[in-house]
Amino acid sequence: MLYGRLDERRRETARRLSEVLHGETVGTPQALTERDAAAAMYTDRLAALRAAEHGLAFGRLDTEEGERRYVGRLGLLDEEHEYEPLLMDWRAPAARPFYTATAASPEGIRRRRHLRSRGRTVTGIDDEVLDLSAAEQGSRSGLTSEAALMAAVTQARTGRMTDIVATIQAEQDRIIRSKPSGVLVVQGGPGTGKTAVALHRAAYLLYTHRDRLARRGVLVVGPNATFLRYIGQVLPSLGETSVVLGTVAQLHPGLHARRPESTRTAAIKGRAEMAQVVAAAVRDRQQVPRRPIELVVEQQKVRLDRDIANQARTRARRSRKPHNEAKRIFHREAIRLLAEQVSRTLGGRGLLNAGDLDDIREELQESRELTRALDELWPTLSAEQLLTELFADTRRLNSVARRIPAEERALLARPAPGDDVPYDERWSPADVPLLDEAAELLGDDGSAAAAAAAAALREEVEYAQGVLDVLDLEEDLDPELLRATDIVDADRLAERQQVRRYDSTADRAMADREWTYGHVIVDEAQELSPMAWRLIMRRVPSRSMTVVGDIAQTGDLAGAGSWGEVLSPFVANRWRLEQLTVNYRTPAEIADVADDVLAVIDPGLAPPSSVRSTGEPPRALRVPPGELEGGPALAEIVAQEREAVGEGRVVVLAPTERVPALRAHLLGSDVTGGDDRDADPEEDLEAPVVVLPITAAKGLEFDAVVLVEPAEILAASPRGASDLYVALTRATQRLTVVHAADLPLMLKRLRRA
Repeated sequence: MLYGRLDERRRETARRLSEVLHGETVGTPQALTERDAAAAMYTDRLAALRAAEHGLAFGRLDTEEGERRYVGRLGLLDEEHEYEPLLMDWRAPAARPFYTATAASPEGIRRRRHLRSRGRTVTGIDDEVLDLSAAEQGSRSGLTSEAALMAAVTQARTGRMTDIVATIQAEQDRIIRSKPSGVLVVQGGPGTGKTAVALHRAAYLLYTHRDRLARRGVLVVGPNATFLRYIGQVLPSLGETSVVLGTVAQLHPGLHARRPESTRTAAIKGRAEMAQVVAAAVRDRQQVPRRPIELVVEQQKVRLDRDIANQARTRARRSRKPHNEAKRIFHREAIRLLAEQVSRTLGGRGLLNAGDLDDIREELQESRELTRALDELWPTLSAEQLLTELFADTRRLNSVARRIPAEERALLARPAPGDDVPYDERWSPADVPLLDEAAELLGDDGSAAAAAAAAALREEVEYAQGVLDVLDLEEDLDPELLRATDIVDADRLAERQQVRRYDSTADRAMADREWTYGHVIVDEAQELSPMAWRLIMRRVPSRSMTVVGDIAQTGDLAGAGSWGEVLSPFVANRWRLEQLTVNYRTPAEIADVADDVLAVIDPGLAPPSSVRSTGEPPRALRVPPGELEGGPALAEIVAQEREAVGEGRVVVLAPTERVPALRAHLLGSDVTGGDDRDADPEEDLEAPVVVLPITAAKGLEFDAVVLVEPAEILAASPRGASDLYVALTRATQRLTVVHAADLPLMLKRLRRA
């Protein structure tokens, strides 16, 4: 019995292996694996085609010479007619006029046609005639493809981000197609399409520079797991399935940090001086004995004193090698000095030749007692072990973090987790940059690589045994013929296949802490701490980066105050800035309210201009204090918003402390049509109603927003105004503010109801 291992993949592998063994086809186990790799490539291509749910073709360009060019998400060729282009990839240079041509500057285009479709059904056509007579009309808003754009921004949200490939505007296109070298900072207010630009830039760079980037890959770093789920379908719909998406909490191999932590503690861990603390913690583990250690090696007394250990330690540190690699130098130098000590005891160098000294060193190296003593002075450490023991030892923490005030050191201290605590729950997201810093200083301790290799081998053995079991169950094989199990067992088959693994670039990159990417894109970059930036920069030594964010939306206490502050430690002033100035998401009525909050955050910041109005002013509803703890009024308000947006999505944004109770009250009622009060908020973005804290809403958008108790949001953090600004700008249609306390003065434009 195979206990469930008779899946189709193993059956297919077994069939082809049987063909090879019995001469029915020409091939080798390596050829089988290569065919699997090719099949995977075509499977990814097919998945990309199917992912284009809004249709592959979305536009047509009619040139002044009478040529017609169809533009789509992928390029397609007519193989039966000398590979003539049927569909032009949106990233091709010839497709650029679709995004940049205007009536004033038609770029050789007579007409631009937009095709709106659902699946294989065309649902609408919009034509733009780009001739001189239309110049005035075409330039009135500065937008290209205005009809298609308005249709896209006003449609109901689905809980997942869609691509903007059919409606990219000129200022967005310029950024998407800019050169990949150096650090490009894209600053833009809410609703300007920063995230969409970043993702489309990833697809464009892979298309244009695939020969370089395909080998190293592209990394996209987002603020949280909810955000990554929200954007997860965009790149596959553009034909790219090899980009690595992750949060800072996922950038240490094998870890997705989930330990809860206070914002103040996280802010302390994010400071740049924590790099010095980690370095000091490593040096603190490179000890010299307080009292001499006396040993007997091969009947000779050996005295490992402070002077010998200090000389060996100095020699090891001067090598500038990581701690675990420098340990060999420490051992070697200590043994050399001890061998000289023994030679002096035996009568000095004059009585001993080089061979005698070599014998003494060899005897010392073989001494288990001496090895243990040296290991205690310079232990082999993993990053996890170093930080666990540092945070659990108050004396050691106080010693290495003297520059941090005592009350803040107390926030860093925590007991070592028990063996029953899952690995992901032992570490917070703010710990991950510290783990990376420690790993960089320590070097490989051998345990991670050995564990990974052992796990991979176990997986291969299990798979190989399944293949052989399938072959043994085949009843139509001639018993006189050689069977696979006659010449190979699962262990040998697994070992042969393991060296020929065809993992994707993304898989290999995520498993390798030292992997360096061809390009890195950081979204909501203003939220990253200085320590997180150190981690990111190690992943891209070429400094080929796209940094996307809005300083006005910085909510993290360790986040950025300016782009120069963030980047100067790594690239000085060698970075370039692009601005996105048009707000496509937020209606003007809501934007006016948000702009008053922006003026409080920084009067010098210019708000983006909204391209549309809905005629629906945002409103403020005051309720009795008890209503926010579970009364019917809030549920009724949410139900009204849900009815108003039809098939759209409603989000209730609230102070973090209120979110659990609001989820229990609202998501367990008929408002959402469900009764699962313990639903994971990261899984329900497609639900009609979602309840989120402000920190989880960054980068997301919803048809209607119900904002609960803005005064508490302001008071919860020194950067509460930025959090409030984020909350006010998530809506594409409607905004309702529900409050029991007095409204902040900065929300004076809200219509009281």
